[in-house]
Amino acid sequence: MLKATFGAGCFWGVEAAFRQTEGVTSTQAGYLGGNFENPSYTDVCTGRTGHAEVVEVEFDPSIVTYEELLKVFWENHDPTQHNRQGPDVGAQYRSAIFFHSPEQEAAARASKQTLERDGKYKRPIATEVTPTSKFYRAEEYHQQYLEKRGLAQCHI
Repeated sequence: MLKATFGAGCFWGVEAAFRQTEGVTSTQAGYLGGNFENPSYTDVCTGRTGHAEVVEVEFDPSIVTYEELLKVFWENHDPTQHNRQGPDVGAQYRSAIFFHSPEQEAAARASKQTLERDGKYKRPIATEVTPTSKFYRAEEYHQQYLEKRGLAQCHI
């Protein structure tokens, strides 16, 4: 099993999208990319922790490739939004790919360049590609939030 970590706005919808992907064996909503130890949701919402809401994806690479996970990432949010997705505003909602290996970094950068070249978006891609750092699991009520409530997707 391998790990991949993505920030694409509110983690509820992001987690739901990845959970529906064949080959994904588990997901965790959490916080990553900041400089604040053991953040809570309340801490992250202040915008002062530097953390993004992220989903850590564990996947079986014999079933789903990292490149296929990148496709899910790109298709499930607006990567041109800087520090926001829909009505959610703040650095915690930024678009980010947190890579776990040099191979993931290369694939993430290549997919971003391809998307920029394809001209699908009128505005520049705001997604950051950065090394992973310490992942903090979000509170239990955030885990599989939509699934627990019988919802298929968020408002975005």
